[in-house]
Amino acid sequence: MGKYCEICGKGTLNGNNVSHSNRKTHTTWAPNVQSVHVVVNGANKRMNVCTRCLRSGNVQRSLPKMKTVEEA
Repeated sequence: MGKYCEICGKGTLNGNNVSHSNRKTHTTWAPNVQSVHVVVNGANKRMNVCTRCLRSGNVQRSLPKMKTVEEA
């Protein structure tokens, strides 16, 4: 199985494409899953999250750490 949303559990679905002449071919539909940095219990963590959960605010994205002049 491919990537799935670690928040809502949304994953790939299987089914058939049905043409006008009623011929059926197998297909899969995959959710739009993004790998993002989120805040979990005060710690930053990388998770696979679908865009629906990102838009609805089910997760809080963490801000990227900015490099300072001394680190660069």
